[in-house]
Amino acid sequence: MVDRIKSPFGAFTDARAVVAGHDLTGKVAIVTGGATGIGVETARALAEAGAEVVIAVRKPDLAEAAVADIRKTAKGEVSWSMLDLSSFKSIRAFAERWGDRPLNILINNAGVMACPLAYTEDGLEMQIGTNHFGHFLLSVLLAPNLVAGARQSGKTSRLVSLSSIGHRRAPMNFDDPHFRSHPYEKWESYGQAKTANALFAVGFNRRFKDQGVTANAVMPGGIFTPLQRHLPIEEQKAMGWLDDDGKPRAGFKTPEQGASTSVWAAVGDELEGRGGLYLEDLAQAAPWVKDHPWAGVMPHALDPEAAERLWTLSVETTGAGA
Repeated sequence: MVDRIKSPFGAFTDARAVVAGHDLTGKVAIVTGGATGIGVETARALAEAGAEVVIAVRKPDLAEAAVADIRKTAKGEVSWSMLDLSSFKSIRAFAERWGDRPLNILINNAGVMACPLAYTEDGLEMQIGTNHFGHFLLSVLLAPNLVAGARQSGKTSRLVSLSSIGHRRAPMNFDDPHFRSHPYEKWESYGQAKTANALFAVGFNRRFKDQGVTANAVMPGGIFTPLQRHLPIEEQKAMGWLDDDGKPRAGFKTPEQGASTSVWAAVGDELEGRGGLYLEDLAQAAPWVKDHPWAGVMPHALDPEAAERLWTLSVETTGAGA
């Protein structure tokens, strides 16, 4: 068995500690959903290490506030650009505005969790439509920019795809991914979307690793952020996330700690040239086991055949090939 890749950090290390000692001057990074939660802490850590960071978000007021806050300690330039991942039109407009600028780091951080049944403007179920298909289109459109970034810097460009332990709830349902012929269940939908995020990293890495771009999936851990906006407090207590007093159970992370594995995936020397992996707690994840249900990766999230099938479906759905 091949030894799992590990960092010198622990599960509760802050993102700033992970990036300390890295000089990202001259590097350009995009963080989707970078205005709140772990996204803003990911952007902050990269900017403090000197990277130029663009947060791609859909709410201008939150974006302006986040940029102003990050700039207080940033060494690199920080800005924002409009991006609605539930709209192919918005995604294509973002990529068109980006043009041919080289890109070194793309962190697909934005996401929707356990929302009521809804569909994107392109007719896709909202969770997989936003979490996967939106990020797929964005990433494929920016793939030439990542390749250019690698050539310019002489070091691997990196794509980071945010998955979740929620992937254990469902593999891809290739027969009915948008819940058109079977009843919608919000956690099945979320699980499928997070499985897709992991499979996407496998597929993207296979296609672009020889062009200087690697891709890895990240499980950030349990963190209380706006991601829980659709979950009543009672449901969070019933699932064991909160105790009877409304306090998080042991093991939950702060947003600063939750951003750390994303940042390690983006800058860690241990991962240079390594891709197609599922990372958690600042290390390559071990296989999931019943005794530790809140950690590990299930085989369906790294299955190369499923990754290829998903890639084909994603090309057909978005109209973007690579």
